[in-house]
Amino acid sequence: MKKAMHCYVSGRVQGVFFRMATQEQADLFGVTGWVRNLPDGRVEVMACGDDNQLREMKDWLRRGPDMANVLDMECEDAEYIEYETFSIR
Repeated sequence: MKKAMHCYVSGRVQGVFFRMATQEQADLFGVTGWVRNLPDGRVEVMACGDDNQLREMKDWLRRGPDMANVLDMECEDAEYIEYETFSIR
C-alpha cells in the first residue's frame, strides 16, 4: 500500500548537497516525490512509497549527507500523490 510523508528538516541542511543526496537516496529506496530548500534554512521533503521505503527514507533524513548536521526533523502523514520520479525543486 502506497503512502506519503511530508517532512521539514532543520539544522545545517542547505549548502551541503542535502537535496542532491536526498534525491540519490530516494532513487535507491524507490521513493518518489520531491525536495526543496526553504527561505528559512530548512529543507522540505515530500516522499511517497510503501512503509519500508518511507521508513528507510525517514531514517536517512535524520542523518542526511556527511556534511549536514540535522538538528530536527518533523514528519507527518500526507495524502498520497503519484509522482513519476523524485525531483529537486
